[in-house]
Amino acid sequence: MTIAVALDGMVGGAFALRAAFEAPSRGVTAMLGPSGSGKTSILRALAGLDRIAGTIVVDGEVWQDSETFLAPELRRTGYVFQGAGLLPHRTVAANLDYAARRAGPGPAMRDDIIGRAGIAHLLDRMPARLSGGEAQRASIARALLSQPRLLLMDEPLSALDGDARAEMLGWLETLLADIGIPVFYVTHDHGEASRLTARTLRISGGCLVG
Repeated sequence: MTIAVALDGMVGGAFALRAAFEAPSRGVTAMLGPSGSGKTSILRALAGLDRIAGTIVVDGEVWQDSETFLAPELRRTGYVFQGAGLLPHRTVAANLDYAARRAGPGPAMRDDIIGRAGIAHLLDRMPARLSGGEAQRASIARALLSQPRLLLMDEPLSALDGDARAEMLGWLETLLADIGIPVFYVTHDHGEASRLTARTLRISGGCLVG
């Protein structure tokens, strides 16, 4: 089973994106390149947030081609942004429950993900009272509670300082190796990519270059 992507089109009328690749249906694929190279555009196309000409086929299911375009909610992707993006007026627990209600995981799965994220002691806090690293852990737990078929991570460590970033990277290295679903991880940091995977797509100027 593989994820097959072949995109060839304009992004917002600004630049052309040309990228064709395959990735396995589990494990981490890093997308490495400078800011503005097209990495986030590929993630958004995978999530169904933007439509760029081309095809996307996941485990034999067509998510996009010339005739088909699955809506984002039908693709079951989890998306982790640079900023945590937690709902500011809800506690951590309520943020998690929002995702869990949509996907229907059982209590055991919820408790397991909270335990893996190391956020059990944060459940009653509001997002404004979390550190950057704590907020990103909660955001990742929320994405996993949606039971995604595909996890998309867009530079999730870029807003953290050095110590928090190093701690989170070690935690992610263990977590992503263990969750059993495909992960696309966008970064501009070579060291970060190499810690998480040996499978790297290099993007430059809207094109896949290696």
